[in-house]
Amino acid sequence: MAEYRSFETLFGRPPEVEDSAPGRVNLIGEHTDYNGGFVLPIAIPQRTTVELAVRHDRRVRAWSLEKGTLAPEEYELGREARGRDWLDYVQGVTQAATMAGCELRGFELRVASDVPLGAGLSSSAALEVAILRALRRAFGLRLDDVAIARCGQRAENDLVGAPVGLMDQLASSLGDTRHALFIDMATLVTRKLRMPREAELVVISSGITHAHAAGDYATRRAECERAAALLGVDSLRELSIDDVGRAMDLPAPLGQRVRHVVTENARVLAATVAIERGDLVGLGRLFAASHRSMRDDYQVSIPAIDLLVELAAADADVYGARLTGGGFGGSIVALAVRGAGAAAAARIAAAYRDATGQQPAVLVPPPTAPRRTPRKDASCSPS
Repeated sequence: MAEYRSFETLFGRPPEVEDSAPGRVNLIGEHTDYNGGFVLPIAIPQRTTVELAVRHDRRVRAWSLEKGTLAPEEYELGREARGRDWLDYVQGVTQAATMAGCELRGFELRVASDVPLGAGLSSSAALEVAILRALRRAFGLRLDDVAIARCGQRAENDLVGAPVGLMDQLASSLGDTRHALFIDMATLVTRKLRMPREAELVVISSGITHAHAAGDYATRRAECERAAALLGVDSLRELSIDDVGRAMDLPAPLGQRVRHVVTENARVLAATVAIERGDLVGLGRLFAASHRSMRDDYQVSIPAIDLLVELAAADADVYGARLTGGGFGGSIVALAVRGAGAAAAARIAAAYRDATGQQPAVLVPPPTAPRRTPRKDASCSPS
């Protein structure tokens, strides 16, 4: 991380607007968003914060604490161009906002974030949504929270070149840390589900970063589109469990991709029921089944992640664990006995470090988590 520099130090005046947005962890529903399916993310405590002041020309000057350039980087509105690393996300946001009919002037921007990069926790969406929130306030933009999410996705799809779905931006724009956010990606109907009080989430970064703009993610999306076309549907969302048999007749590995998406959609729906009933054991089993599907059918896990999931699942205070995010690295999410998450995470991370030499990071729960209560053989009800 770079040397700390305040907005005043960088730009010679105080900021006019400050705003932020959270990262997210996806509880279940992976690679279903761009297939029009169901997802179940929740916001995490880590956030990206931006400070902004308006200019009277069309220049944008931006600086990131995490990237640590000596001076702010610059570009001109209307002349956004790919190829400038993290600044592409800023450029993508202003380009997408302009294309949505927003009138912008230049501005100065300072970014600081504790959402880890490349950990599968939507650091890019948090950045996009935070900037768009600040621009909305600074320029009085008529963008609701869903429109902000759409602009963030367009920024990433068009200028950054990452073919991500809309889930990450919706989770960052609409989510909070107390509720799982059920999203029907075909209709964008959302529903918040209060997480059971008797459990807590554990999120551990593997120390192996990934990039959505890389080829593997785009390949999986293209495979789903090809499978849908061969099966005569607009998206895999239209298929049911009864369609898996004929999907398996498609050229490999398309049938496996279909099977993952169809069964993952069913698992998301089952997970919402489990959360509402407080069935933590059942929810843990869904986590485990989701990971197996991502590993075997969608093939987005890697051995180090599989080991991290196995270590978590074997812990006495964990109900279940799975890879979260796009895959090929990143983080796992686990469901643990409330109050036991921090200790369980420490055990899991230590065993993983000893086995792989990687440096994991425990991101959730925070270090001040309360002491544990019942063990995981108790069946609990949600608040």
